Order: sequence, then structure tokens, then C-alpha cells
Amino acid sequence: MSQIWANVVGTGAALCSIASFAPQMIKIWRDKDASAVSLKTYSLTVIGFILWTTYGVISGAWPIIVANSCALAMSAVVLGLKWKFSRSGDRG
Repeated sequence: MSQIWANVVGTGAALCSIASFAPQMIKIWRDKDASAVSLKTYSLTVIGFILWTTYGVISGAWPIIVANSCALAMSAVVLGLKWKFSRSGDRG
């Protein structure tokens, strides 16, 4: 029974982590402004998700692989938008 609860909590945590990037991504895309995004913070976030995904692959933990791969993709999009809009006039 405790494994079921661990999976429920893990799934909830993964969904929250993945979904947390959506509002930022949508706002940047809609406003074409990424000045409020910290390049250093998102760079570190992307590196962290790369490391977590790698850890999941090494340990064979597919929930870690899936959750962190999804979060990596979304945080990488935010980072990419930061770079894109920084080059087009945003120097924040």
C-alpha cells in the first residue's frame, strides 16, 4: 500500500514540476518579452533537469526519466525564448 501512495505523491510532484513552466512560457510568448526571466536561473534549472534525467537513465528509473525529461523540455523552451527575445531587443 505504501508503494501506491509513493507513486501518487511522485506523480503529483512530477505534474506540478512540469506544469510550473507553462504560465511563464505562455506569458513570454504572448508578450514577446523575457526581461523578467533570469538567464542564470533558467540555465541552472536546465542543467539540473539534464542531470536528473541522466540519473534516471543510469538508475533505470523511468518515472524520473519521464518527469524530468518533460520538465527539461519546458524549461529549455523558456530558456530559448529568453535568448530569442534578448537578441531581438530585450537586454534584461
